[in-house]
Amino acid sequence: MKLIVKVFPEITIKSRPVRKQFIRQLAKNIRTVLRDLDPALVVGGVWDNLEVETKVSEPKALLEMTERLSCMPGIAHFLQVAEYPLGDMDDILAKCKKHFGDLLVGKVFSVRCKRAGRHTFSSMDVEKYVGSQLRQQCGAAGISLKAPEIEVRMEIRDQRLFVIHSQHNSIGGYPLGALEQTLVLMSGGFDSTVAAYQIMRRGLMSHFCFFNLGGRAHELGVMEVAHFLWKKYGSSQRVLFVSVPFEEVLGEILEKVDNSHMGVVLKRMMLRAASSIADRLEIDVLVTGEAISQVASQTLPNLSLIDAATDKLVLRPLIAFISKTSSIRLTRSGLPISPSTCLNIAG
Repeated sequence: MKLIVKVFPEITIKSRPVRKQFIRQLAKNIRTVLRDLDPALVVGGVWDNLEVETKVSEPKALLEMTERLSCMPGIAHFLQVAEYPLGDMDDILAKCKKHFGDLLVGKVFSVRCKRAGRHTFSSMDVEKYVGSQLRQQCGAAGISLKAPEIEVRMEIRDQRLFVIHSQHNSIGGYPLGALEQTLVLMSGGFDSTVAAYQIMRRGLMSHFCFFNLGGRAHELGVMEVAHFLWKKYGSSQRVLFVSVPFEEVLGEILEKVDNSHMGVVLKRMMLRAASSIADRLEIDVLVTGEAISQVASQTLPNLSLIDAATDKLVLRPLIAFISKTSSIRLTRSGLPISPSTCLNIAG
């Protein structure tokens, strides 16, 4: 099986050195994530995409490869293709007919061609010729560019022809390992889980810091959620899960702090502890799942007071989201955790 991996569009507008760095990192991540499925996997890099080739033929392993690439930061989408040397128009027609001929009977279709390199013909020339011949030779019902039932897609790159079988979307963003590291404060709730996912999707490698207020069962639940996030979206990098026993701190706050100030004081203490951990790990950025005015401690004045407890940069990816919005974005992004599931796992 051969795949053409299309990188996240923002990568293609970077400067030449940065673009090459990001694509090299993405290639490295692909090899790392798929190594156990195919140790002999070949990943080749070009200017605007990567080519992944495997000799594995087992359907289960191929499906697992597809699922892993569909959850990898840095990839916009990838194409499963059949590669051939580029011939003349009749040869291109023969290759397309080989793969799509039986599917076109009685169907309305279109032909799409993308081309890179110098040729004596244009992409439109290929589309017109192949489309007209397939309609005549395959018993198709017609051609429609706006609403085809089947798309015959191909790419021509210099002297190579790629007939595209299928396209799989991924999550976009930047490759993990190409940018800085962060420390995500995990509460065990839904918001910090979404925030961690958003940060990972943007290419920031995320370590997890959990402040244990509910015992061993709570800790195991949050570890399970963090492991799920890492396994599905960040397994190309090694990260840490740091658990901080905070029951005694909470007990002292309950004893000595006025009720109206407890939430802010607790979060300030968490940020101080997280900052100390981040210093030891040489991390400059903390991440939380806070959103404006979701609870009393998350008003703008209180967030300002909380931030004053640390010199670290505090990122809040969900700052303007509400819970319902976070849930919708998470579902559309492909993370199969509902709020209730996350809370149940976390205890």
